[in-house]
Amino acid sequence: MTEFEDPVTIGSRFELLVQSVTDYAIYMLDTEGRVSSWNPGARRFKGYEPEEIIGEHFSRFYTPEERAQEIPRIALETARREGRFEAEGWRVRKDGSRFWANVVIDPIWDPPGNLVGYAKITRDLTDRRAADEELRQSEERFRLLVQGVTDYAIYLLDETGHVSSWNAGAARFKGYVADEIIGEHFSRFYSEEDRMAGVPEAALETARSAGRFEAEGWRVRKDGSRFWASVVIDPIRNDDGRLIGFAKVTRDLTEKRAIEEQLRQSQKMEAVGQLTGGLAHDFNNLLTGISGSLEMMQMRWAQGRTADFDRYFMAAHGAVKRAASLTHRLLAFSRRQTLDPKPTNVNRLLGGIEDLVRRTVGPSVDVEVVGASGLWPTLVDPNQLENAVLNLCINGRDAMPDGGKLTIETTNKWLDERAARQQDLPVGQYVAVCVTDTGTGMTPDVIAKAFEPFFTTKPLGEGTGLGLSMIYGFARQSGGQVRVYSEVGQGTTMCLYLPRYDGDAPADEVDRSAARSGPVGDGEVVLVIDDEPTVRMLVAEVLGESGYAVIEAADGPSGVRILESNTRIDLLITDVGLPGGMNGRQVADAARASRPNLKVLFITGYAENAVIGRGRLENGMFVLTKPFQMEVLAGRIREIIEQN
Repeated sequence: MTEFEDPVTIGSRFELLVQSVTDYAIYMLDTEGRVSSWNPGARRFKGYEPEEIIGEHFSRFYTPEERAQEIPRIALETARREGRFEAEGWRVRKDGSRFWANVVIDPIWDPPGNLVGYAKITRDLTDRRAADEELRQSEERFRLLVQGVTDYAIYLLDETGHVSSWNAGAARFKGYVADEIIGEHFSRFYSEEDRMAGVPEAALETARSAGRFEAEGWRVRKDGSRFWASVVIDPIRNDDGRLIGFAKVTRDLTEKRAIEEQLRQSQKMEAVGQLTGGLAHDFNNLLTGISGSLEMMQMRWAQGRTADFDRYFMAAHGAVKRAASLTHRLLAFSRRQTLDPKPTNVNRLLGGIEDLVRRTVGPSVDVEVVGASGLWPTLVDPNQLENAVLNLCINGRDAMPDGGKLTIETTNKWLDERAARQQDLPVGQYVAVCVTDTGTGMTPDVIAKAFEPFFTTKPLGEGTGLGLSMIYGFARQSGGQVRVYSEVGQGTTMCLYLPRYDGDAPADEVDRSAARSGPVGDGEVVLVIDDEPTVRMLVAEVLGESGYAVIEAADGPSGVRILESNTRIDLLITDVGLPGGMNGRQVADAARASRPNLKVLFITGYAENAVIGRGRLENGMFVLTKPFQMEVLAGRIREIIEQN
């Protein structure tokens, strides 16, 4: 206001303002509570015209119940005494209907301080109250629903993980009533092992950072028993995004897990039945070839006809080689083959077999080898890796009957938590070896069965169906994985993931192809331990013809007694699986206790990891897988004995 403005003019402006308001009932009361002014908002809310209500007492806007309680009188006294009265409640319109009102009453004093009346402002909050009531009822229904649920444990945690609510399902699953658990930390539901590993805290951190934590695992009831639970934890945030707690839902899946485990066992037994049936079929064929060839040789010998001996010998020898290949594939699939892992430069290994791959796939297939620069080394059995890559290349060739392109590629892979979970591998660094063809591709159904033993899409007689299962077993036993990426009509990529080796890169191997043949022994003594007399006989024959002295033992304890004597022994050759309570590795360890520099050659077709181990064997220990050619055995023995 300027110093020249007339107060009357100001009052007129205020009156115009009040009379223009329709969203608020703004009116005056005299000192006794009678209405002395009336604006359009009051007329709209309460239904009275000014001439109907001016001079009437404002108590007529109150319900009979409130008038009986003298609420209007109390309201005016409170406003006069405290300077303001404010409340919400039901008010009555002219037509008798009710609305929910927010009411403010302020006293009006003249300059000398005498009460001259009251200013009253009323807002119609009926719609808001209806919405609030609907929300309240909805929340109440939800609360009752949650409390009534018994198949799920549904409860709240505060931001530190302490329980703040508890439903009937939680009480049923975990055995605590609400009074026992509210205020306690939810980590008490976890096993001791999980608590020591910090799993509860990690779960809340994941929910907080990722927006949800979801997992399955063992949880603990009040009585100490365990149940298999599916757990979901979601963060709860207020309107400004601040974390105020967590919602936790738990399902008891113990019974479901037991049923699934029974199903898995049933499926395993079915797979074993298929495996043994296919194995028996293939070995019956191979044994028929071997026994038939031996019988024909015996008959021809009796008849004095030896001209066909070579043909029968080659037939039997070929059947033996196929049987050996079959057992190797079975052991690879079961992850029980004997591996001899070494630090391996995969690029160099692929370079060594590139010509063999080209000859194998034929001229109609264009072969490209792409080796990543700076490729990490990996700890793997190089011979088995060569076999795996060659098998993948043969599969790729068979998928391209009209020719095409085959690409062998290596790369370094760093798998973070998400990628590792997708590949079913631990987080870390891996070397990937991928073989890609431009062939017919695979359907999802075929991909799902690709690694099953004896599953093949090839015609009868053109494959055992163990190639990919062998590769899968080899990869898993080597600490890696194999994955299929395929699209029908577009081709297939098969990738082997092998763990990175953190040691030094392998040096170039020395070419030993010029090893001497014929007797080379110089008085060296070899102890042979094997429970199979035929194997001992054959190994002893090879050693004798090579100029070595031989001592034989049929079991572990007998071999240890010889090793503990003063007898000279330069090399121990032992099977891994031995009778008598000691396996070959235990015999070797006992021998090394008194003969620390003794060289050891394990000959075996089967070895548990606990015996041979996934890592490298100790210095001076070597492995030769059964069955083997006698000349290979002789060459390996010469190499070992001649090593310093």
